[in-house]
Amino acid sequence: MQYAHTFLPKARHILLAACASAAMMTAQAQTAAAPASPSAPAVSPNDPRLPLVQRLLELWHVENVAITMVQRPAITTVEQAKMALQGRVSDEKQLRVMKDIAPDVQKYIDDATPIVKADAHQVVKETLTPLLLQNFNETELKQIIALLESPVKKKFEELVPSMEKALGERVVKDCATQITPLMQTMAQNVGTKLKAATANPN
Repeated sequence: MQYAHTFLPKARHILLAACASAAMMTAQAQTAAAPASPSAPAVSPNDPRLPLVQRLLELWHVENVAITMVQRPAITTVEQAKMALQGRVSDEKQLRVMKDIAPDVQKYIDDATPIVKADAHQVVKETLTPLLLQNFNETELKQIIALLESPVKKKFEELVPSMEKALGERVVKDCATQITPLMQTMAQNVGTKLKAATANPN
């Protein structure tokens, strides 16, 4: 298993670089997408619609989009680590390495999430509040809140995971004989090319 020992340090550097690159791209995308504060409409602190907007944003949880984006590199890193190890080390060693990686990934999530969450709350307040006030009157805001608070909506959302699971299991069952060979071919081809690339880095 000499090959595995020489490959793992390289794999870790590649994974860390990929993670850092993804995080930078996320930050750049957020910066580019954020509207300039001078162009945001002015908000009057006496606007009677402000409590309605605050309630709407509490129900919407739109800041979860930013949180998901910043956590995505962690998921990608784990997936890439599994791919890098698969077929190159024993199953037992793969499990040990993945357990060793897990605290690093979790630390990134634990450190990054509060930073983004705090910033997202502020950005939501500064950017979305004036836009909502600019585009919706009091009656419309109340209608949106009623929709978000609807028991029927809550019931539907609670059922979504079960429906998605049922759909996924059925599709996997129906297509397994066709999809499995395709997945195996893909994994084999990618593994062969990775092995060749790491064996001859020049």
